[in-house]
Amino acid sequence: MLTNRQLLILQLTVNDFIESAQPVGSRQLSKKPEAPFSPATIRNEMADLEELGYLEKTHTSSGRIPSDKGYRFYVDHLLTPEKLTVEDSVQLRSIFQDRVVETEELIRNSAKIISELTNYTAVLLGPDMSMHSVKRFSIVPLDETKAVAIIVTDNGHVENRVFDVPNGMRASDIEKMVNILNERLVGTPLSFLQNKLAREVKMIFDQHVHQAGDLFASFQRAMTIKPEERLYFGGKMNMMKQPEFHDFQKMKLFFEMMENGMPAMTFFQDDKQGIHVRIGSENNNNAIEDCSVITAKYAAGSNVTGAIAIIGPKRMDYGRVITMLDILSGDLSKALGKLSIGGDGLDRRKD
Repeated sequence: MLTNRQLLILQLTVNDFIESAQPVGSRQLSKKPEAPFSPATIRNEMADLEELGYLEKTHTSSGRIPSDKGYRFYVDHLLTPEKLTVEDSVQLRSIFQDRVVETEELIRNSAKIISELTNYTAVLLGPDMSMHSVKRFSIVPLDETKAVAIIVTDNGHVENRVFDVPNGMRASDIEKMVNILNERLVGTPLSFLQNKLAREVKMIFDQHVHQAGDLFASFQRAMTIKPEERLYFGGKMNMMKQPEFHDFQKMKLFFEMMENGMPAMTFFQDDKQGIHVRIGSENNNNAIEDCSVITAKYAAGSNVTGAIAIIGPKRMDYGRVITMLDILSGDLSKALGKLSIGGDGLDRRKD
């Protein structure tokens, strides 16, 4: 059990190190009005905190820095979320001022803005679109042998799928095909499309559409939609601005991790709602063992979620980042909820 004085000194040490990125000494803390103690008293308390595992002594300085255990205690017991400045609030909410009709665009903009505001790296996990439902089908012929099926979902997402068209296919058959698809498949989750095509649509195609067999087989193959991981990055280079990452080897590991398509679970390990903070070794990945990762979930329509992660040094400004993530996850959920009710997708562009 830490004493009140030790709690205060730990809190001031973490705050000072977050701000300066320099080891914190007892004389430094004794000059703060919040710590009316002599340097000797503070030094003794810092030594005790080191012995208890909350602080670490560096090799290059007589000062101390927080350990992973110290950061964890600070986040769990001593942290007060910061109130955002007016400027930060305006910039954060600028994401939602323009009319956006596509889920991917809104998520991409969110990653960009929050990485700029925090000066850290942002990763947004897009929702699993396979769980969204069909709102509208349309088909556009590309030439005599191919056409593209355009599927607009209930949240404004757009899937474009190219399929083969049999020779001699008539425009009237394409029109019949579109009418059948919209009559039978609107409201169907994307992940169930193939099953419902086989059970309900094939027989109707056979009855009403010319050359239905070849056309249906090609169309059904094009409708293979698997759950995907969609990761959107903002500020990948921001970590280079942090003094902890002037070490070439650390940066190499970090960038290799992002460029090599690491699975989303690298960043998102928490299934529960709310804000989650993982510090250093808690990340279970060598590339981010010197980082903290703060995550929050957002809703993307009915029963569909995504997640946001901010990756920064262990001395990141936790109070400010937690406040920003809390606001962004709530605003993003509201915006995507509106898209799911009334959004009309335009054009899907994959990175």
